Amino acid sequence: MARHFSLSGFPEWLPEQRLVEQHVLATLQRTFELHGFSGIETRAVEPVSQLLSKGETSKEIYLLSRLQAEAGSDDAELGLHFDLTVPLARYVVENAGRLMFPFRRYQIQKVWRGERPQDGRFREFVQADVDVVGQDTLSQHHDMELPLVMVDALGRLPIPRVVVRASNRKVAQGFYEAVGITDIEGALRAIDKLDKIGEKAVAEMLVADGATQEQAEQALALARIHGSDGSIADQVRALGARSDLLDEGLEELVTLIEGANALIPGAVTADLKIARGLDYYTGTVYESTMIGHEDLGSVCSGGRYDSLATDGKKTYPGVGLSIGVSRVLARVLQAPLVDTSRRVPTAVLVAVMDEEHRAESDRIAMQLRDRGIPTEVSPSAAKFGKQIRYADRRGIPYVWFPGQPDSVKDIRSGEQSDAHAGEWMPPEDDLYPTVRMTS
Repeated sequence: MARHFSLSGFPEWLPEQRLVEQHVLATLQRTFELHGFSGIETRAVEPVSQLLSKGETSKEIYLLSRLQAEAGSDDAELGLHFDLTVPLARYVVENAGRLMFPFRRYQIQKVWRGERPQDGRFREFVQADVDVVGQDTLSQHHDMELPLVMVDALGRLPIPRVVVRASNRKVAQGFYEAVGITDIEGALRAIDKLDKIGEKAVAEMLVADGATQEQAEQALALARIHGSDGSIADQVRALGARSDLLDEGLEELVTLIEGANALIPGAVTADLKIARGLDYYTGTVYESTMIGHEDLGSVCSGGRYDSLATDGKKTYPGVGLSIGVSRVLARVLQAPLVDTSRRVPTAVLVAVMDEEHRAESDRIAMQLRDRGIPTEVSPSAAKFGKQIRYADRRGIPYVWFPGQPDSVKDIRSGEQSDAHAGEWMPPEDDLYPTVRMTS
């Protein structure tokens, strides 16, 4: 027999954990559809050249090829997608003639990144994205809409409250240009590491990329600004830098913050240290953390991209956010912060009198399933006490006993009553497992 090796970074949930994951995914899907988003799924692979075209992610890409692929064959330069935004750009360009714009899409799929596995970081994980994509233009009000969608979606999950923080690339870029920083992308990448490595290390990175010590301190001063109303613009202007791009970014950010919080108070806060490391963001950027679990990092992030997708004639700007579903699940399952009302979907175990009468138990089970009741038949015709103990170990709340008449027992309370498979229905809370926070 071949040896089996555990691979870190590729999570495999136990059945009861999978119930939590399925609940989370179903909740996200329902919420996205409530907001008018349509679901799509894109292929798992993209040409490596496409994956390399956006951001510094080459070290994260998993290559895909056949063991005996011929040199120069079409499948020799394929890679697994590391996010769902780059595939979305390709999908929009290829299907533009058949899509209605603005295109409102959600997508829940696995992605792959060659990262070092650690708490909340995997090499294979599930993301849940929502994006609005326009054709040539996209109204700025979608920058406010998208974080509110995520606030609604995350608020429906059995997890600690999530705080959405926003910034704007135009603010940072306009400010850096005004104070004389020349390597804008390098500065953005350095500031993006602020929470991980601290101000001193970021300042050293900025100086190493060509900034003066004074410019590095000015960039850090900007990153320290945060707030939930228009006063953030006054704090930025108090630093003395001026540019048209800076003013444009501040206007967009203040409109977003004040508009979102007018609809859902406390939904979004401005945090000017948010930069986002990928190069395709051009305006608003978002990150989100779970209260009490800030060490996990961002669980929902994204931003505005005005030139990610183009066919040479038309440009498709968009804005979107992505939830790191596996990251959230890993934390709430390991803590644990959630539990389920039972470990299996089954609501009823149909007992077997003896093997000669198993067909009768099978018929009863079919009747119950036809009425939407998750049911299984006892694997053995052991004494009823043993069949009840089997149901108890599985977490199945009801045991059905064939007879004249049939009866059903709630093994939690011990109550037993006559029942007919064509009429009996368990209480709604018992029909399917429920997921809840433990505290």
